[in-house]
Amino acid sequence: MILRVLAAVILVSGSGPVAAEPVPEVMAALGDSVSAGFNACGWYVSCTSRSWSAGDNAQVRSHYVRLAERGPALRGHNRNFASPGSTSADLMGQVDKAIAAKAGYVTILLGAQDACVRTEEAMTPVAVFRQRVQAALGRLRAELPQARVFVASIPDLRRLWRVGKDNALARTFWGLGRICQTMLANPTSTKRADVRRRAHVRARVMEFNDEWERACEAYGPQCRTDGGAVFSYPFALDLVSRWDYFHPNADGQRVLSDITFKNGFDWSDDTL
Repeated sequence: MILRVLAAVILVSGSGPVAAEPVPEVMAALGDSVSAGFNACGWYVSCTSRSWSAGDNAQVRSHYVRLAERGPALRGHNRNFASPGSTSADLMGQVDKAIAAKAGYVTILLGAQDACVRTEEAMTPVAVFRQRVQAALGRLRAELPQARVFVASIPDLRRLWRVGKDNALARTFWGLGRICQTMLANPTSTKRADVRRRAHVRARVMEFNDEWERACEAYGPQCRTDGGAVFSYPFALDLVSRWDYFHPNADGQRVLSDITFKNGFDWSDDTL
């Protein structure tokens, strides 16, 4: 009993182990089509209920669902400002919406669309990406200094090419929809130019992830990344929507939630 009391005193005083983060009363999801749940429940529509971040679907068990179980005050206060097609150029506008909502927890998964364009030359330059994410996080920190921010790494687009290139339906959807042509054009080609192109796109995504790491570190202890967990996850084609063979399906959203929640903040005990 004495040991339990001493442990409690240490936790409360802040001189010992860091207590778990208090559950927020409002959370906001920022990002692109993945966080919007695009194609996770219907034909080319956003399915925000199945978003890995702010969705309320019981199967997906998003961050919102898990946190609402720990802190009932959050229930009904899940805001999703992610929008299909968004790039780093759209991040500041989404940050402003999170600020207006007074979000206490903000998740961000964004950057794939900065690389998924028609040509290599059209990819967002790393310096531009850096300036945009730093400015957006800077504004978020200035306006919501108590908010916690979680940044998920951009998935490995070359992994998607690798698991789908031998699937005729995947190749058909990629071609007809002109989906992420920098990575997915000519999917069966082994020509040097195509191999080099895919490597270049993957390298650019890795550079974007590095910029997120740096920006989050500069933000301070209120910001966490997944440490590359999403990028390095060896996902299979059964986690991808059969309506475009690009976006996560409901199972893919569930896996995203599992990976990111485990590699984010410690929400294990909100009673401290």
